[in-house]
Amino acid sequence: MTLQHHPDDCTLAAFAAGTLDLGEHVAIATHLVGCSQCRGFVRAMEGVGGTVLASLPPTPMSADALLQLEARLSDTSEPQQTESMPPISDTGIPSLPKFVRQYRMGGWQWVAPRVRLRRIDLPVPSKTRVFLLRSGPGTRMLQHSHTGVEMTCVLAGAFEHEGGYFGPGDFDLGDETIDHRPIVKGREDCICLVAMRGDLRLEGLLGRLIQPFVRL
Repeated sequence: MTLQHHPDDCTLAAFAAGTLDLGEHVAIATHLVGCSQCRGFVRAMEGVGGTVLASLPPTPMSADALLQLEARLSDTSEPQQTESMPPISDTGIPSLPKFVRQYRMGGWQWVAPRVRLRRIDLPVPSKTRVFLLRSGPGTRMLQHSHTGVEMTCVLAGAFEHEGGYFGPGDFDLGDETIDHRPIVKGREDCICLVAMRGDLRLEGLLGRLIQPFVRL
């Protein structure tokens, strides 16, 4: 499978540096699972970061650092019980990465005709919300832009808009500068993992009429 659309270098570098919030991190990590090209770039960036750290002058340790370490090693108190990982969710989407299926998810909710949404609950607060979006064959979304950033990873099926054709594994970025109308292609449902900050801004008379009822 040859992927056509990828995150830009700045976004991948931010992922490698750990500066993305959790929602954005989940979206990029989902793309990386199926993209060896981007994984190679991230590894290279991590290597650069390691080289920079290695070149920094050493920081002196505190005078009692050894005593603190010995105290921790000799601590015989009972370790705190940690919660076991939750079972892998059976989402019915084989291409959904295992690490995403560890998160709690809600049920499928109606968004529009032939469009359903399933929210993913992140374990820590994030400015970016994450959800699965499932659209039936031939679905035509309303023309829209965004008030923030939207990262989309195609898990199954395909869609197309002014920016090109997006199939399984492809990554799409929408922001305030993008105005598009995705159309689901092919005969199967298009299922995507979406990380969104901000809201959709629907265009046209119909879009303005239903805008108050659309909450992704």
